[in-house]
Amino acid sequence: MRPDATELGDARRRVEKLVCGLPGAPDGEASFSEPWEIRAFAIAVAAYDARQFEWAEFQLSLIESIRAWEADGGSEAGEPWSYYEHWLAALEDRLSGSGLLSEAELDGRTAVVLATPPDRDHHHAHLEPVCVDPARVA
Repeated sequence: MRPDATELGDARRRVEKLVCGLPGAPDGEASFSEPWEIRAFAIAVAAYDARQFEWAEFQLSLIESIRAWEADGGSEAGEPWSYYEHWLAALEDRLSGSGLLSEAELDGRTAVVLATPPDRDHHHAHLEPVCVDPARVA
């Protein structure tokens, strides 16, 4: 069953609200600096929209990931700050915590991605599956 225009509009407003709350670079640059970041963002939003977890659960997982990074010394230990590394850790925690993705499945999928050369199929055009308009301040 395809969603109607009202459902799509509601979903878009939820995504826009989330995008508006993202941390941006101080100089006003885009919130996403790497393609994987917007993919991780989109997967989290899609899983939330599919009611795979509550947003508050995701936020708590994100906070816990950041706290753990800080407790381990963060940048003092040589680990650079990356908001979306923590976002991804929170997403993995929620998906594995809900039973959607086991640790073994996650490790297996990660191994496949890491084993894939970055220039694989470079002769084919790749269209990005996700596009988020610049955040609008409400």
